[in-house]
Amino acid sequence: MHGRDESERLGAAELGTELGARATLVQFSSAFCAPCRATRRVLGEVAGLVPGVAHVEIDAEARLDLVRELGILRTPTVLVLDAAGRVVRRAAGQPRKVDVIAALGEAV
Repeated sequence: MHGRDESERLGAAELGTELGARATLVQFSSAFCAPCRATRRVLGEVAGLVPGVAHVEIDAEARLDLVRELGILRTPTVLVLDAAGRVVRRAAGQPRKVDVIAALGEAV
């Protein structure tokens, strides 16, 4: 993993919005990506269920700087950030709700 320090970390400056109080689900999407729409729905539901969790969607084509820096190879890619913005899990492809909730368990 490439990061600014020993671990990858994202903050409000990179995301364009505040981090969730407990965790943040960051979704990299592209315009014609059907699984991205389903992923948006799953992550939105999880963020609505779990207090202190935010969901942020980033247009990969508009943020090629972040895509390169984080080594995002396909959309959707989901990053799970802890409260400090450290990347604790990442997954490419459409996630299942149960897997997202399990990954949040590591972050909070």
